[in-house]
Amino acid sequence: MTEQQDKQHPPTSKQVPAPEQASPETGHQQPTPQRDSQPRPAPPIPTPAQIPSPSQLGRKAPVATPVRPKPVPVDTADEAQAIADAQKYGKVDAEGNVFVVEQAGERLVGQYPGVSNDEALSLYVRRYLDIKAQVLLFETRLPTLSAKDLDQGLAAVKEAVKEPAAVGDLDELRTQVHGLEERVSQRKEEIAQEREDAKARSLEARTDIVERAEAIAALDPQKIQWRQQGEQLRSLLEEWKQAQRSGARIDKATEDALWKRFSTARSTFDRARRQFFAELDRKHAAAKEVKEKLIERAEALQDSTDWGPTTQAYRELMEEWKAAGRASRKDDDALWARFRAAQDVFFQARQKQNAERDAEYEKNLEVKLQLLEEAEKLLPVTDLERAKTALRDIQDRWEEAGRVPRSQVRNVEGRLRAVERAVRDADDAEWQRTNPQLQERVEGAAAQLHAAIDSLERKLQKAQETGDESKIKAAQEALDARKLWLERVLKAAEEVN
Repeated sequence: MTEQQDKQHPPTSKQVPAPEQASPETGHQQPTPQRDSQPRPAPPIPTPAQIPSPSQLGRKAPVATPVRPKPVPVDTADEAQAIADAQKYGKVDAEGNVFVVEQAGERLVGQYPGVSNDEALSLYVRRYLDIKAQVLLFETRLPTLSAKDLDQGLAAVKEAVKEPAAVGDLDELRTQVHGLEERVSQRKEEIAQEREDAKARSLEARTDIVERAEAIAALDPQKIQWRQQGEQLRSLLEEWKQAQRSGARIDKATEDALWKRFSTARSTFDRARRQFFAELDRKHAAAKEVKEKLIERAEALQDSTDWGPTTQAYRELMEEWKAAGRASRKDDDALWARFRAAQDVFFQARQKQNAERDAEYEKNLEVKLQLLEEAEKLLPVTDLERAKTALRDIQDRWEEAGRVPRSQVRNVEGRLRAVERAVRDADDAEWQRTNPQLQERVEGAAAQLHAAIDSLERKLQKAQETGDESKIKAAQEALDARKLWLERVLKAAEEVN
């Protein structure tokens, strides 16, 4: 060793083995500078951006290469207070050995010769403050950490306060860490409960997806809107994937069972859809075959001039067409166009024929309109016999006049029927009025009522003579009833006459 080096590192009378001291950043142990080298200067108080995250707590950091320290001035209130308390929690002997005072006694934490006691203590006070900041950071972020980070963070701070190379109220710091253990335990229970609640919600959400899929699969194939329900199943599949990505994990056996049900529902739906459309294709093919045969029959009749029977034949073909069901949309439209074309040929020919006949029937219409004027003059019926005779003559001439245009048949026939009905009603009324059987019944009823009235009047007189009020009342009521009946019978007889 050179002379200059001897001046910088004077020998000491006693070599004190330097214990390991904790790194202020990580809490892990690293060698303390020996007597013949200056201690590493205390690092500055870390800013929030420099404080390690909880997931990094306890992670081993590389050991920094010791450098010749330069005393760092005290510049914070916490550090100033800690330095002020340094005499209470630490001491430096004449050889530069630094001790921390704990409840269990004094403990050597390092050596810092050649400087003042305050400077020697300041390094280890800063390390204490770093550990305290580490504990505070863990306590602050505790409610937001995962169970794994809680365990790692708690282990890191427990290790950091175990036997750190630091000077300060380490007993209080250990008590604080001990208190954090209970909070960590409570927080882990909360996390476990939250995880169970999340699992329950995830299970409920996936079960709901499965049940909705099964409800779709259970629908009647004849009532399913295949496109709409197919879209719903595809949406349910996306919901399932989203639940897998964002929801809490459920146990594999339950998830596999739910997926199996969901997959079965989708397979059932797909199988039913294939069967439905296969059957629909079969029905379409059968309907197409039937309708092609109906078209052949319709085309065979289109040139017929046997208007009545052919019209009826086309009506029957139309009923068979409706009963045949639908072919595929494309085929059905083309088949209907062919069937309708065959009908149009026949009905257009019939319409042309009817138009020609209607032109011939215009003269007949003029004759019948004149007959209607003559017939309507018979109303109201005042002379029944004359009206009946005139109407029979009009009816004979009506038949001789012949047919009228089809568009006028209902009008002229309806007007004649109205006249015929009025004459018939008048004839019926006259018969009722002169009916001898009715007259006989009316006269017999009137005679019976007259006899009953005479008898009741005598009973009433006798009751009045005896003064029996109950008999008087009964006789009077019976007499009034018979008189009322007689009045109605006589009035009916007058109406008939």
